[in-house]
Amino acid sequence: MKKMVKYMGWGGLLLVVFAVLFFFYLNRGLKQEILPAKFNCLSLAEGTFVPFDTMPSNIYGIGLSYAGHINETASTFDPDGDPPVFKKAIESIAGNHSKVAIPTHQDLVQAVNQLEPGLDHQINATNNPLPALMDYEVELGFVLLEDIDFQQLESEDYVPKIGFFIANDLSARSLAILGEGQSNRHDYWGVSKSFPGFTPVSQQVWIPNEFKANAIPCISLQTTVNGMIRQDQKTTDLIYTPLQMLQAIHRKYPNTSLKKGDWVLTGTPGGVILSTPRWIMRMGNMLKMDRFEKLKHKTGESDIATFLQAGDVVISSGDDLGQVTIEIISR
Repeated sequence: MKKMVKYMGWGGLLLVVFAVLFFFYLNRGLKQEILPAKFNCLSLAEGTFVPFDTMPSNIYGIGLSYAGHINETASTFDPDGDPPVFKKAIESIAGNHSKVAIPTHQDLVQAVNQLEPGLDHQINATNNPLPALMDYEVELGFVLLEDIDFQQLESEDYVPKIGFFIANDLSARSLAILGEGQSNRHDYWGVSKSFPGFTPVSQQVWIPNEFKANAIPCISLQTTVNGMIRQDQKTTDLIYTPLQMLQAIHRKYPNTSLKKGDWVLTGTPGGVILSTPRWIMRMGNMLKMDRFEKLKHKTGESDIATFLQAGDVVISSGDDLGQVTIEIISR
């Protein structure tokens, strides 16, 4: 009997050790170190502000461009690969002090069904309303001040002429989760960010007096929700330069011209609402959880309550470059 107890004791200890080691294995970091790009810092005193005078032909979004956001979303990182690239609808543009409505179940279903016809039947079969899981993303944006010559774009010496502004790249995270495991996953990101009002921007564009290689305004990006700071990081922590972003956009959309007036949203720092520990993401992949199971784990009442709600006031700012304030409302 004593031997059995002894063996059980050793067995329990080994089980605990195995569990701890397995947890650390699941929670291991990325193999590649994530380093910021090297930038020329632009002082806002070395340029002028002008109003937005034209609507863009296209709005491009860059994803996973800060180490903090890569880690909080348990995403992978390839230092030799392109960042995720997607398009946002022009109808998503909004100005400062806009009221932005939370998409309804029907809005969400209609939007994703345009990307994947028939998905609405699968969503409705769950008999549960699809929540938006609305999230904020403060970003440095830039606007093209000239058409891009694709032959010049491939040269590392090319200096694009661009102006800068502040944007809030709002997202309905439920639709992004539905893109998990899909070959066109990043197109779901674009759809999730294309509802009316989901691209509120600051009132002016800042244009430098001199265009320099790998140059950006070196400012702090910040988001507050109801006066509480949620995001706070410097643009110098960006992983990609504007030129690298434009090159990635061209590779993703080789048949689409990059025109004067087009916008590029350069990605968000860490601090968004949607956050998944890396060990949970890896465990879910090991268990082969499908996208509906992953969505179910993010749509409990306690989870939904953490996302933006009607009445929330969100301010996205970038020092003296500008800020954009919105109020979240119900539809």
